[in-house]
Amino acid sequence: MSQKLPNMLDSTIQKIREMVDVNSVIGDPITTPDGVTIIPVSKVSVGFGGGGSDFASKTSQENPFGGGVGGGVKVTPICFLIVKDGNVRMMPVAQPANSTTERLVEMLPDTLEQINSFIESKKTVKGE
Repeated sequence: MSQKLPNMLDSTIQKIREMVDVNSVIGDPITTPDGVTIIPVSKVSVGFGGGGSDFASKTSQENPFGGGVGGGVKVTPICFLIVKDGNVRMMPVAQPANSTTERLVEMLPDTLEQINSFIESKKTVKGE
């Protein structure tokens, strides 16, 4: 078996390591003039794969290799850590809804709260 595929995978993994470091997850702190420090926090997703084969030839004793490797990195912001006067606060980054179903699920708690408030207000009016 050819050693080209393991070499290709090693090369791809090395390139991904160069792209993704600790600063991809915990960003560089940003300090504002009034003394507030903001630290971005992200989620990093990495994926890669590869495959190949040695093709034997009837006319040659060499085994030509055919194959490929690919990879990708996705960085998604999660939140910001806000440091002010020794206190740390987390400000999450809301991801937008991708579908109607996700939007309905997001709206459900607020809708239930509004219905509950409406029912409580009717009970209060009847009780007076």
